[in-house]
Amino acid sequence: MKPVPEENNYIVVVGTSAGGMKALTNLVEQLPKDFPAPILIVQHISADATGDALLTSLNKIGKLKCIHAKQGNRIESGYIYFAPSDHHLMVENDGSLLVTKGAQENRSRPAIDPLFRSAAASFGNRTIGILLTGYLDDGTAGLITIQRCAGISIIQDPADADYPDMPTNALNQMTPDFCVPIAEMGGILSTLMIRKPKKKPAVPQDIIKEVKIAQRVLSDLPSVNSLGEQVPFNCPGCGGVLWKMNKGPGLRYRCHTGHAYTAASLLAEQTEKIEETMWTALRMFEERKNLLTTIANDQKGSVAASAKERAAMSQVHIDRIRTILLADDKSSISDSPV
Repeated sequence: MKPVPEENNYIVVVGTSAGGMKALTNLVEQLPKDFPAPILIVQHISADATGDALLTSLNKIGKLKCIHAKQGNRIESGYIYFAPSDHHLMVENDGSLLVTKGAQENRSRPAIDPLFRSAAASFGNRTIGILLTGYLDDGTAGLITIQRCAGISIIQDPADADYPDMPTNALNQMTPDFCVPIAEMGGILSTLMIRKPKKKPAVPQDIIKEVKIAQRVLSDLPSVNSLGEQVPFNCPGCGGVLWKMNKGPGLRYRCHTGHAYTAASLLAEQTEKIEETMWTALRMFEERKNLLTTIANDQKGSVAASAKERAAMSQVHIDRIRTILLADDKSSISDSPV
């Protein structure tokens, strides 16, 4: 994988989720019209959202042109590119944009990790990654990747974030170059633009492979086998086998079709799938009880007695399932759009 030309000095990649509109507004309004780097942003939004309201707001308050990223566009300084809803945004190794409906990562599409990872692989030491407010921990693995490629990492101070989970989880696994309130980020970015990049290392092979998997260039067992080891549970997205990734301080999992999870996002997805299954089971037991009650009322003798007994047992199962569904399981907290 060849890096993009040196004339594209720095690239800034930003990831956020819940609380992102306020955070991004505060960040973008600090940047000057002649800001000398392209900015690529992923915000978690629902598949049926457009993101137009955020772009309109940022174009009114900021000095840079904010647009939806389009497949094949070349990145340019002075522009802010947003990932469209239900699509990942990545950077190709020639500096052009890749917009794809690849497999979800960390339960999201767009996801932050694919953008951060692809930018690190293409720009290496000229990548600046910024992680802002949000739930769970998407972006942590990507920010670690940027560090491994000698890029610069910036995390919003959790005390400054409306939803501190995402910054806090990143801080639990890495030491960033900067951990500051958003109000200080504009000045830091302007200073970094004139700073000489760190020494450029070779991009590690595991990062290149994960980028290619996300870009759908690779989707085969040998590739994923080289990144980690199989674990005894399946991918909630497709039902396939999961591999535990070997690199990085946190637990991460990936299947060969492209779905990827941190431990927190995998647990949240499993919890959601379990809840869906429990609601289906509850409906089926209630339908069974109703049918058995009808039989008990319409029939006589042993048939009626048996139906009545089985209806009562169905009620026992219904009560148990309801108890589980009504339990306050904090692990079921999921990410949500602003």
